[in-house]
Amino acid sequence: MAADWLVVGLGNPGAEYAGTRHNVGADTVDVLAGRHGSTLKRSKHRALTADVRIEGMATVLAFPQTYYNESGQAVASLCRWYDIGPDRVIVVHDELDLAPGRLKVKVGGGLAGNNGLKSIKAHLHTDGFLRVRIGVGKPPGRMA
Repeated sequence: MAADWLVVGLGNPGAEYAGTRHNVGADTVDVLAGRHGSTLKRSKHRALTADVRIEGMATVLAFPQTYYNESGQAVASLCRWYDIGPDRVIVVHDELDLAPGRLKVKVGGGLAGNNGLKSIKAHLHTDGFLRVRIGVGKPPGRMA
């Protein structure tokens, strides 16, 4: 089975994490699924997934059901199943160093201590995937 893109929203599974700043990536892919007439459903890849078409491209939306720090397991499995190279993977995640609501997009580069990104890099053997960083700001009481 082939797809053009894999969009992965990072977060932690479980009701206790729903709606938290750390799950903004997962929330984003959930909203994308809804906007494209689908819902995220359990898959055999340790992720909730939805197959949609965005701008005519076959796109897999995914929320790994591993914990955030082990997201690479699900991402690598999905890449193999859908025959998607790392350059066609978009990872959406929270970014403490950006003001709430700010976005930055980048390819490769430093991981800034993000263990979810470290896991994905380790499992894909490259940091050549795209990243959409969504600013959540620093939690109250946390210094820079």
